[in-house]
Amino acid sequence: MHDIRWIKENQAAFDRAMERRGAEMRSASLVALDEERAATVKAMNDAQAEQKQVSKKIGMAKGKGDEAAAQAALEEVGALKARVKELEERERELAAQLREELLPIPNIMDDDVPEGADEADNKELKSWGTPREIEAARDHVDLGESLRMMDFEAAAKISGSRFVVLKKDLAKLERALATFMLNLHTEEFGYEEVLPPVLTNPESLVGTGQLPKFGEDLFEASDWLLRSAHVAEQTVLKALTAAIKQKDLLTFQAIVDNSNITEDDTKVVDEIYERVTQGGKFTEEDAGKLLEYEFDSEKAFANIFMSEVQFAKSRAKAVSKYREIAPEKWTERTNHFYLTPTAEVTLTNLVRESILSEEELPKRMTAWTQCFRAEAGSAGRDTRGMIRMHQFSKVELVSITTPEKSDEEHERMTGCAEEVLKRLDLPYRTMLLCTGDTGFGAARTYDIEVHLPGQGQYREISSCSNTRAFQARRMNARFRREGEKKPQFVHTLNGSGLAVGRTMVAVLENYQQPDGSIAVPDVLKPLMGKDVIERG
Repeated sequence: MHDIRWIKENQAAFDRAMERRGAEMRSASLVALDEERAATVKAMNDAQAEQKQVSKKIGMAKGKGDEAAAQAALEEVGALKARVKELEERERELAAQLREELLPIPNIMDDDVPEGADEADNKELKSWGTPREIEAARDHVDLGESLRMMDFEAAAKISGSRFVVLKKDLAKLERALATFMLNLHTEEFGYEEVLPPVLTNPESLVGTGQLPKFGEDLFEASDWLLRSAHVAEQTVLKALTAAIKQKDLLTFQAIVDNSNITEDDTKVVDEIYERVTQGGKFTEEDAGKLLEYEFDSEKAFANIFMSEVQFAKSRAKAVSKYREIAPEKWTERTNHFYLTPTAEVTLTNLVRESILSEEELPKRMTAWTQCFRAEAGSAGRDTRGMIRMHQFSKVELVSITTPEKSDEEHERMTGCAEEVLKRLDLPYRTMLLCTGDTGFGAARTYDIEVHLPGQGQYREISSCSNTRAFQARRMNARFRREGEKKPQFVHTLNGSGLAVGRTMVAVLENYQQPDGSIAVPDVLKPLMGKDVIERG
């Protein structure tokens, strides 16, 4: 998240930074909103000061026996109290609106991030190793299935597409790779191993930037349950009526979109909505017209009240409203979770709402966790094999540091990830991502790409990003320098060290033998207890 004070003082620079992102240039509207908030604060302070002054008049008037003046002052104080309360509420609304406006805005990229549209415009910084030339190289799917240790059909039966079942030595190879990575990062590079939860709350995902903008790529495990399988159509009507009366276009449109009404009927509903929102009255005749339409109740409410994709910003409001309309239909339990898309979320949020001492920094953490992604924007991409999965494991690296050390920490973290590939003797190259390929929360990102002989190309195996204070400001993560009272925001960095499944893909394709067996990399032999993986 951005500092509104910086935006106010650097409007042209902020807009240029957003233009590089292909994002809307919104400094003027953001500054105007903040100025309205500031004016509201001033008016509130003035009203409070006036209230104090008028309060003094009450005692003075009573001391003089002037009951009429005392009563007048008392009434004035009451009016000022109400005014202060009104302004306090307005200031809270404006502050919340400003935060809501700032949250979906991407980070400002470093000046030296190359201009470009997509991955084709990324800049190669260095490479290591020579790509292996393997005659009639097979990809990891052919290799894994011929070993009878990689089963996509069984996974599809259990879970669906983009899942895999690993068996025997490939299951062991996954564990060996993760153990090797963790040992390297903890024993040689000084990272602290952490075992975090894989269920995270929405606040944590807001902190690292996945919410509110990227809810469609998350798996939600919400604990709001319908007591009945189907919602009565009368209840849908109540919700639609409430949406019209409350001029709530979001809920209204969602119900209409998820109903069975025809295009002509939609015109009637739209006319009612438009008239009511323009100040007209919602009549019994209007309700009668709505009663004629059929609604796919289950589908409508599943989408309206359970979908973080469409309603990330108003979900709580929508659910609360519906529960007021039909409280008997819902059971509220206190949990609202997401399956974590990366341990970056859980590790970074360990310092949320904290003030660290400078001596505690840099704070380096690593974790091996299962990760879950909906891959909503990846339809048709990498449908074969283990490159793009809904569930995969990854060893994550996170660093919390001071602003002046974050560039150095970024280089160090990237080097730690590269070292994994060097020890495994897997050829790679390191890329600086261009403006069009740099992620939402990153100021600068290095991608490490490993060479895959079976595909004849380099594929991403790690991304290492410096978010600077972008995440820290969202989660209020700060540190205090020795001898100073005022804390500062930390800088946060994250990287894959590495994606375990993709590393397995690289091992299979780079270490394949003519007979279909897989030679075990030297550093993994003690963990695997063998030199070769053969069909069992």
